[in-house]
Amino acid sequence: MKPFGYVRAATLREAAEAHAAHPDSRYLAGGTNLVDLMKLGVERAGTLVDISRLPLDAIEERPGGALLVGATTRAADVAAHPLVRTRYPALAQALLAGASAQLRNVATTGGNLLQRTRCTYFQDLSKACNKREPGTGCSALDGVHREHAVFGHSTHCVATHPSDLAVALAAFDADIELYGPQGTRTVPATDFHRLPGDHPERDTEIRDGEIITGVLLPAAAPGARSRYRKARDRASFSFALASVAAVLDVDAGSGLVRSAALAFGGLAHRPWRATAAERALTGAAPTPETFRRAVEAELAEARPLRDNAFKVVLARNLACDVLGALARDTTA
Repeated sequence: MKPFGYVRAATLREAAEAHAAHPDSRYLAGGTNLVDLMKLGVERAGTLVDISRLPLDAIEERPGGALLVGATTRAADVAAHPLVRTRYPALAQALLAGASAQLRNVATTGGNLLQRTRCTYFQDLSKACNKREPGTGCSALDGVHREHAVFGHSTHCVATHPSDLAVALAAFDADIELYGPQGTRTVPATDFHRLPGDHPERDTEIRDGEIITGVLLPAAAPGARSRYRKARDRASFSFALASVAAVLDVDAGSGLVRSAALAFGGLAHRPWRATAAERALTGAAPTPETFRRAVEAELAEARPLRDNAFKVVLARNLACDVLGALARDTTA
């Protein structure tokens, strides 16, 4: 057992000050990922600043139909909320596809976004990992990388981000709200997670000492439909080999796609927003041929590794299936 300090914060300001006073501190909410990494020795927090009792666990409707989800709201509560289920079904589906029922009762919204990669080399202290120890190398490049990235990877890291929630938030154009030593700010969900580049140790754009306070979902378009699907090695409690969150809005008059949003999970170091596919879909007829061409235009840029080219085909089939189902829902 490695000893560590503990501070229970009563306010956001108190939490930020406690974090600043202890350079090796970490914020603790549900702890479902952080505590595991501390046990493995991957995280070496000298002090835990407990923010679980801050008043950040509400789900509130905002003017104009937007929805604010507090950072410490439990995954199970978000997935079960009536406004989430009716307006943002892909978000509820993504949360229910993640972890187990027991973990969803503990894991928080903010913690979900900040969870670290499940790359086995990252979690194994005997293996080289630039994400864990910059400059040591990436064991996955020439090792076992079946579950790793096909988009946006670098010679320094080929890991993927494990969050299902983040994929849905990217498709919904949500914003991440933050509080820190320099005040409050907002970062689009599509920009919150980083590609590895030369600094794979930096998972997100969050600044030192900042706390996620909430996630703001914009008002859902009245005619839009959304879905989330995930392919994995076993039916539950398993991370995505590939996943897709899609939002489709078909104009009732013309029968053409008014707008489309598509995000992939399990393919990159962050949720992969399929902008090429979205451009190809906008203004087109929602047919299987259109969906296939649009998705293939996006996946043409994939750079699979030695053992994971199957992910490209898997992602294509998932996306086409989800888009087809949404089109049928719209015209039914």
